[in-house]
Amino acid sequence: MTQDDGHGSRAWGIDNDYGPLRDVLLGRPLHYRWVDAGPIARRTLLNRDRTGVAFDLQTAMAQHAGMVRVYEDAGVTCHYLDADETLHRNFFARDSSAMTPWGALICHMQLKCRRADYVTAIKFYRDNGIPIWRHATAGHFEGGDFVILEPGLVLIGYCGERTEEEGAEQVAAWVRREGWEARVAPISREFVHMDGLVVPLAPKLLVACLDALEDWLVAWLRDRGFEFVDVGYGEARNLGVNLVALGDDRVLSMSGSAVLNGKMRALGFEVFDPDMSMFTLGGGGVHCLCQALRRDPAG
Repeated sequence: MTQDDGHGSRAWGIDNDYGPLRDVLLGRPLHYRWVDAGPIARRTLLNRDRTGVAFDLQTAMAQHAGMVRVYEDAGVTCHYLDADETLHRNFFARDSSAMTPWGALICHMQLKCRRADYVTAIKFYRDNGIPIWRHATAGHFEGGDFVILEPGLVLIGYCGERTEEEGAEQVAAWVRREGWEARVAPISREFVHMDGLVVPLAPKLLVACLDALEDWLVAWLRDRGFEFVDVGYGEARNLGVNLVALGDDRVLSMSGSAVLNGKMRALGFEVFDPDMSMFTLGGGGVHCLCQALRRDPAG
């Protein structure tokens, strides 16, 4: 794990995505608005005359503040990307970078409205003395497709509309050079990123939409000893999988994932489920809104 001061007082980086979360990178949605930024937001825009949903910035800001309170009450230190009127979606901090055990991976985003989000990501890491490990260059690659399943094992997705196969394979090759295993898998465009289909919850336990994963991938995960909290297609297409493990059997989920939240509570997890509808309708859930900077290493 990388050190920010040379004395070992704070180890930046993560070797898992389920241990106690200590530091998280967020953004400030000061310039947020709904735009056609992929299949989820597009579905919202195309159907709003029938559903009656409407964007409201004050509501979005209040929902985001509620999410931040969950982090702070859980003892997580929140850091923020600079808000930028042009980069009006950069507060979805998951995709412009990805944290690894070796430092931050700076991503190469495909959407025109997000293509320069890397600028605020690089500035944040440099200003805070957090090492940058790599810059994705071979095809587009976005952080939501980088899922650390457990120490030594990364699942990397690509749908083509966002992350491309060339970018996924480049990042996988870098992970393998560090001595870790990386598995690359295609996903359906409607789920945007792999973290819309698979997110770690605890050691050997994944939240996943099994119906939307390829059979070979489910079999591979089972062979590796993983068990699943299965998310139905209806909740998954509305970003139900897109939650954040806080560690110590605590989970940041969303109120729209009622069935999944019930399953997790039945397993003994403490589930925090704020209303994040302004964001899920606009294309991203709580996992999309954050980048873990520091977690306790897996035991």
